[in-house]
Amino acid sequence: MLFNTIDFVVFFIFVVSVLTIIKKRKFQHLFLLAASYFFFYYSSNYYIVLLLFTTFWDFYLGNLIWKTTNPKKKKIFITLSIAGNLSLLGFFKYADFAITQFNLFGNYFDLSTQVPQLNLILPIGISFYTFHSIGYIIDIYRGKMTPASSLREYAIFITFFPQLVAGPILRASNFIPQLSEKIQQGGTRIRQIVIDNANLKLGITMMAFGFFKKMFVADNISPFVNEIFSHPFGLESFTIILGAIGFGIQIYCDFSGYSDIAIGAALILGFKLPVNFNKPYFATSPFDFWRRWHIALSSWLKDYLYIPLGGNRKSKPRTYLNLFITMFLGGLWHGASWNFVLWGVLHGAYLAGHKLILDKFPSLQNSHFFNKKIGIFFSIFITQYLVFLAWIPFRVKETEVMLYSMQKYIFLDLQIQDTIHFMILHKLPITILALFIFLHLISYKHDNLLQRISNLKPIYWIGFLTGVMILIFLFFDGNPQDFVYFQF
Repeated sequence: MLFNTIDFVVFFIFVVSVLTIIKKRKFQHLFLLAASYFFFYYSSNYYIVLLLFTTFWDFYLGNLIWKTTNPKKKKIFITLSIAGNLSLLGFFKYADFAITQFNLFGNYFDLSTQVPQLNLILPIGISFYTFHSIGYIIDIYRGKMTPASSLREYAIFITFFPQLVAGPILRASNFIPQLSEKIQQGGTRIRQIVIDNANLKLGITMMAFGFFKKMFVADNISPFVNEIFSHPFGLESFTIILGAIGFGIQIYCDFSGYSDIAIGAALILGFKLPVNFNKPYFATSPFDFWRRWHIALSSWLKDYLYIPLGGNRKSKPRTYLNLFITMFLGGLWHGASWNFVLWGVLHGAYLAGHKLILDKFPSLQNSHFFNKKIGIFFSIFITQYLVFLAWIPFRVKETEVMLYSMQKYIFLDLQIQDTIHFMILHKLPITILALFIFLHLISYKHDNLLQRISNLKPIYWIGFLTGVMILIFLFFDGNPQDFVYFQF
């Protein structure tokens, strides 16, 4: 069920209405759980079996890990849990990719046998709920949290519908304790429920802005980006750079729009989800970028992959290798394709290279130049140049197209005539790109902008919502587009 459809709007209003009527917490939980399973089944049909397997598998193994005092048995139980989760993820996400590589390898050595493709459909959300479950099990194993008190609570954590399909990735230690409170504490009158309810106002504001990012910005930029990268041969360097910037903004508005809707919907229901984006295109270094982009994933990779690999506790070369491996696997997590691997490799190289430079020249960290506006601007420019370069392999799967685009991006031909003509022919997406940059700059200069909007006087707040709705309706073509991260 796509967020950007009337189906979801009707479903969400129904869920909120029923939860407001139900008084007992237990029945609120049961209804929320049923609604979440319906939400998943609506989009995935029989793949709900995989979600049920993960829920039961890790709930009972988590309890066994907690109860046993035998270290060897603990290791057996956590190995079973992680192996079960990764086996499902690996089979559905990477089996056909592995078969393709095996067949290509066989062709190279003139082997006659070809393994047929399984043509598996990737279950929606499997990458996200698998990470939720693995994080839960590891935290119990490390003694950082106790297991959920009931299967019902754990199932809600895994299936909570606002974030089920594309995150943010939740930590059980943050989410499950919230289930001890009643859901949706509302008043009996409209003013009490909407105007005087700060969380509800903020939730609606976030959802509205998320719809604006997705349906007004991302979906209107998408055809423009597709036109550039569907056949870039012969295009000027600045057109390719424009396409990379366009895709970077498209994927940001698409994914952060989803996150805003998810966080806002959860807030309306009475739950707080972690912030997933924090103005990433103003990052001043590769490390800063990953503190701002897909924060839930980057923190998960840090805690459950980078640190177990040794983090920065060992030698400097080992630290660089750990950073590289973490981002390599992070790229592979995004999809079974070499272009995602290359994207991860590039970001691994950025992080390792940045760490190497700081280790060689520690004085740069406290440099007077980089604390000035010109130094900050320089840092942002270099960081974003590298980030948008990496978006090309993330967007383009065809090897020749990808290599040509990256070559044009790096080795400028300094031609601009055709680019100007191209921009004139695509006034709407160019205007939207400019509007996004303006709004992104405002959000950079003013923290908690959506919080400020939700605190406006009712007439101004309603005016903001009305303006967003008008822009969406005027420029929405009536065909809801999938969110980019649904494919992961």
